[in-house]
Amino acid sequence: MSGTRTLPYPLGVTLVDGGANVAVYSERADRVTVCLFAEDGAERQVELTERTGHVFHGVVPGMAPGDRYGLRVDGPWDPENGLRFSPAKVLLEPHAQAISGAFDMGQAVFGHTLDAPEERDDTDGAGHVALGIVTDNRAFDWGDHERPSTPLAETVIYEMHVKGFTKLMEKVPEDLRGTYAGLANTAAIEYLTDLGVTAVELLPVQQFLQDSHLLEKGLRNYWGYNSIGFFAPHNEYAATGDRGQVDEFKGMVKALHKAGIEVILDVVYNHTAEGNDLGPTLSFKGIDNPSYYRLVEGDEAHYFDTTGTGNSVNVSHPAALQLIMDSLRYWVTEMHVDGFRFDLATTLTRQGGDASLHSAFLTLIQQDPTLASVKLIAEPWDVAGYQLGGFPADWSEWNGRFRDDVRDFWRGTEGMLATLSQRVLGSPDIYEDSRRAPLSSVNFVTAHDGFTLADLTSYDEKHNEANGEDNNDGESDNRSRNYGVEGPTDDPAINAVRTRQRKNMLATVLLSAGVPMILGGDEIARTQQGNNNAYCQDNEISWFDWENADGELHEFTKRLIRLRRTEPALRPEWYRHAPEVGGPDTVCILRADGEPFADDDWDDPEARSIAFELCHEGADSFLLILNAAANGVEFALPDPPGAHWELELSSDPELALNDGDSVIVGETSFALLRSAAKVDGR
Repeated sequence: MSGTRTLPYPLGVTLVDGGANVAVYSERADRVTVCLFAEDGAERQVELTERTGHVFHGVVPGMAPGDRYGLRVDGPWDPENGLRFSPAKVLLEPHAQAISGAFDMGQAVFGHTLDAPEERDDTDGAGHVALGIVTDNRAFDWGDHERPSTPLAETVIYEMHVKGFTKLMEKVPEDLRGTYAGLANTAAIEYLTDLGVTAVELLPVQQFLQDSHLLEKGLRNYWGYNSIGFFAPHNEYAATGDRGQVDEFKGMVKALHKAGIEVILDVVYNHTAEGNDLGPTLSFKGIDNPSYYRLVEGDEAHYFDTTGTGNSVNVSHPAALQLIMDSLRYWVTEMHVDGFRFDLATTLTRQGGDASLHSAFLTLIQQDPTLASVKLIAEPWDVAGYQLGGFPADWSEWNGRFRDDVRDFWRGTEGMLATLSQRVLGSPDIYEDSRRAPLSSVNFVTAHDGFTLADLTSYDEKHNEANGEDNNDGESDNRSRNYGVEGPTDDPAINAVRTRQRKNMLATVLLSAGVPMILGGDEIARTQQGNNNAYCQDNEISWFDWENADGELHEFTKRLIRLRRTEPALRPEWYRHAPEVGGPDTVCILRADGEPFADDDWDDPEARSIAFELCHEGADSFLLILNAAANGVEFALPDPPGAHWELELSSDPELALNDGDSVIVGETSFALLRSAAKVDGR
């Protein structure tokens, strides 16, 4: 191997003739050693003897696909200055593309002594840690694969969990349920295509850690917001086991793409599973702690935390930024995903502490040609602040104000009409002044974090007792209503209003300007039994209950999605304006008497009904009527732009047009009327 040249880039493991080139960044280490582990646990060590800048590199003879490996990194133990090297610990290589096994959360994975955190522990980590697996990405056959490349204006997102979606789906073979292969199964894909969504947004699938405090309670980390491997598909979701996880994930993407469905990953780059100064040493902490994590200035033994998880990734350091960018490019180029939703994205824009539109992270994303064609979605907040409307023009954002304002409107909160109109029209109050389009807003009323839609309309209070924290976890301000009974009931009147409200909120999401996102399972009235923080419920509380699916709500949701995708008037790419202003998309906002709103009308605290006449040049027009009042309201119909008004869809089962002049929309109901476009002047 003396003739094989070793290179400092790319970082991680790169196959070469006769072995593999391994490159590891560490600014402060004295020695980096690659450890290869046989099936019987025997360890072979090869030190990386070359150093270019701060990258240790070398060729490891005989290192081949399927081999399991880790790192041992030697250097100073000086926690007061942020240095936590411990060569006894076997560390996960940061660029590992597949991972075998799990971490035993005992003393062997902690760099410090559990009884004395300032002292280094020398318990050998071998046999107690997850290991990287050498992969060969050239082996997978993508065939004639093509990306769907769905325009953002035509996108309908379905937020879902890889495991929970198919775990109880009987049409999927039992050995595939809850896996990447299960999601790629014909039954799963046919459900999604029949529903009509264009993209699945998968809760974290990068390798994450099972929290020891949850395991002690008999619980598990279900959501996965506890990443440790930014390049590896989570191994527990692979039906094919350790050696097949990468190809199985690619097969899932290929199958979804063939069906016209894009894959968006919920990614967690803001923190890792290593926690704070009392947390384990699994990877970055033992490789170069100050480069990868933000430490408290002047007190480097502790971590600067804006995530609420114990640590924050140090995005002001080039090494941490390179890791994130390498990971993003890898998932696009090798795994063929179509976009990313960035968890607590505001943390990634903090360099000196404050969030910044001109941060290095956003600048690198902006100029990267690989990422130019994928969808970028921010969760625009962290525990230290809210940044809605503060991301670049080519990003979309989870619009938390849409969620809160739509919930408030439909539960009867006073004085919501002016705010509600902004949300329906694409939130111009948030985005238009900075020349951002309605597509900047990802509209949703429910997501994984919080109540499902069924629970939002069935519970006044959270019921998180199953989480083992005495119901103290989770959000208490849910803006929900139970309509008379907490939880399930046989009362037909209560169930009727709950059904209407579910339809109302689904309609508001899918008929508003912006990018709609529905929480997977809302279309079948999936319940979590009032648990609004089911992050640790890897069981029937979280899994899709297909046996008790609400078929009527499912059909209703399909009709809404089909309307959204086929009617240009329901998915504008820019803000609508009054007809006299011109442009392809126009809107008239009307009171119940058919007249435009006057300034004083918006301030009426009792007003809870509104109509939007939505037009698109050369296409059918629609009248969207929203009535959150506790009584029916008669709406005078405006002159139809085309043919006469016809009822398209409503949550009011008794609704009917009155000779084409008016319509009575029942209490807490919506109605959508259609006026067909005139053809050849007729």
